[in-house]
Amino acid sequence: MPKVTRPANEKGEFLVDYEEKVFEDVKAAPGEKALVTFHTVAFEGSIGFVNLLQATRLQRKGFETSVLLYGPGVTLGVKRGFPTLGDEAFPGHQNFNNQIAKFIAEGGKVYACRFALQALYGHGEGALIEGIRPISPLDVLDIILLHRKADAFILDTWTL
Repeated sequence: MPKVTRPANEKGEFLVDYEEKVFEDVKAAPGEKALVTFHTVAFEGSIGFVNLLQATRLQRKGFETSVLLYGPGVTLGVKRGFPTLGDEAFPGHQNFNNQIAKFIAEGGKVYACRFALQALYGHGEGALIEGIRPISPLDVLDIILLHRKADAFILDTWTL
């Protein structure tokens, strides 16, 4: 086996160029909207958390940003904790809750489908993180169509 002659990386070193930004920093024009939809299960992959970060970034770029949780996506919006609600059972356990709360505090809107909440996952509206607006399953398509009519940026995420 060949011998490694390069010294090991040390804590605090950069492995990539964090200074270079290739593209211009795009900001929203006044009145521009964005919608980020989630049809994904909490903790079953990184996309749910990554898109919450994207929604927050869109909000900070000036887009009037909404998040739609439907199907298994409603699992991102329920209160969690162990042994009691709000307790962090393991590092990162409250990532979804904390990011959604931050997004709402910064002016973002979050909607959760009542059908998925109750019929699929057995939760009532009281299970939702404060600030999430429960909506009719008939509103799921309409919020998407309204954003389409407004020529909004729409980021759809589906996982199975």
